[in-house]
Amino acid sequence: MLALLAALAPLASGADEAGDAHTLEAALAAPRPIAAGESPWLEELTWMEIRDRIAAGTDTVIIPTGGIEENGPYLATGKHNLILEATCPVIAGALGNALCAPIVKFVPEGRIDPPEGAMRYPGTISLTPATYESLLVDIARSLKQAGFRHIVLIGDSGGNQAGMAAVAERLGAAWAGSGTAIHFVREYYNPGWSVTEDYTRQTLGVRETRHDGYHDDIWVTAMMMVTDPAQVRFDERVQAGLASINGVSLEPLADTVALGRAMIDFRARFTADAIRRAIAAHGNP
Repeated sequence: MLALLAALAPLASGADEAGDAHTLEAALAAPRPIAAGESPWLEELTWMEIRDRIAAGTDTVIIPTGGIEENGPYLATGKHNLILEATCPVIAGALGNALCAPIVKFVPEGRIDPPEGAMRYPGTISLTPATYESLLVDIARSLKQAGFRHIVLIGDSGGNQAGMAAVAERLGAAWAGSGTAIHFVREYYNPGWSVTEDYTRQTLGVRETRHDGYHDDIWVTAMMMVTDPAQVRFDERVQAGLASINGVSLEPLADTVALGRAMIDFRARFTADAIRRAIAAHGNP
């Protein structure tokens, strides 16, 4: 412990890194003073824990992109982020050698002024495609600098896809032969959404019988409920006699959460297989 503090002290005091290269090297190589945390989320780990995960073979990091948008009268605007909060750790666990970067919560949602699409509703936050792509580029470059060999882009919303494809193409060309590859795994969204819905109909026996007219459905709602039932206003809907969507009841709570978890597990396995294929097809970065 004393050795670690001594190695870090010059950096904390603002010493010139060029003149303290050996001190920096010692600090970066210093052992952890405590046991490592176990979170799949990059932002919940210390830099030492991330360093040691990478050294032990965690060579893949997933950048999940969500959004803030209108989703009808019941669902919180962070719908896609809540789904990713539940899904990304399961994907990382299925891969066995991956971490999840922080969710990119701001994505293109349509023209801001004059507003179009979801931007016509209060609470939606939109980025221009250029801003979104610049954000993804800088996040990916940062993760490359950290030492990850495979950087994976997935998006839970349709408006996210084109920007991720463009960034993957641009950085893929720039990084050729660098030891790091970037992969846009479109399959998480397409056909990931539709095959997961098919799974609930054909295997789990859950089918919608009508459309209530909202930007909402049983599949979205159930997956959100795995993270937090309050974000679909479950209790309030029960009290108002509105605890259903498109003809499917949300009660009892435990059953709908179990449905959401089954969908997430299926979608995570489907996506993990697609990530493995993308990495294998790329070969050595």
